[in-house]
Amino acid sequence: MTRTITLSVTVGLDGSRESRAAAEWAAREAQLLGLPLKLVHVWEPVPAPMAQAPLLGAETQQHWIERIPREAAEGIRLRHPGLDVITEQQSGRPAEVLADLAQEAELLVLGSRGLSGIGGFMVGSVGLAVVAHTERPVVLVRAAQQAADEHEMDPVGIPSAATAFRPVVLGLDIESPDEELIEFAFAAASRRSTSLRVVHGWNPPPYYAYGLSADLELHGSLARRETTALTEVIRPWRKQFPDVEVAEESHFGTPGSHLVDASREASLVVVGRRIRRSPFGAHIGPVTHAVLHHATAPVAVVPHG
Repeated sequence: MTRTITLSVTVGLDGSRESRAAAEWAAREAQLLGLPLKLVHVWEPVPAPMAQAPLLGAETQQHWIERIPREAAEGIRLRHPGLDVITEQQSGRPAEVLADLAQEAELLVLGSRGLSGIGGFMVGSVGLAVVAHTERPVVLVRAAQQAADEHEMDPVGIPSAATAFRPVVLGLDIESPDEELIEFAFAAASRRSTSLRVVHGWNPPPYYAYGLSADLELHGSLARRETTALTEVIRPWRKQFPDVEVAEESHFGTPGSHLVDASREASLVVVGRRIRRSPFGAHIGPVTHAVLHHATAPVAVVPHG
């Protein structure tokens, strides 16, 4: 008998400010996608002697396990009427449980603590482990994220969720462009009725490096080549998503720094992670790692082959 999977936007919830911000972002995304929102609270059982301690008895533990998702769901239903909100409780190691749950989700959303409110993310071990091991898109949302942060300022310069969405930013490696990654970014821009900034960073081959600074003609030739290659990669996607205005940006230098700069005016940053089934463990790559830690907008990590 074939198993039917009902896709949802799933969020890991632990009661922290960052997980509450993630739940709010996930609720808005679920409405854009027309999917239910699943709030999952994962608790890690404590050793039996600790569980019997006066301040951490079984009754108190069960109270908090049930209270966190229930109160979050009640608040989201009030703020997002009509949204189908599901709550679920799981026990086990949070990173492992969330990575497993992601396989049956349209995307998984996690919170990440901001650095001084503007410095980007502080991605914890659970978030990094989930990003590195799941094969479904994962979105990281910082603690201070508000709905208005994803939108343009209103005419008098005040943040407002009533204005148009800021652009979606896609970080793209044109040496190995992945269709799933590109489609995710175009679809995100389309459902937000906003534009897409495709950012590509490049460095010259090693054998060019020594003479590049002095040879402006060579630098220009390489820049034109990279720009042309980017245009060719994006061309079929423009036709597939004619409603999305696209800005292509090919920059000399480290891709991660250009994406972090672009994140300051973005509603969402989309980056990829190549799936490598290695006995030495999973990796997220230096560009994605830099973006996760320093971008100021929510970051979607899309795994691809």
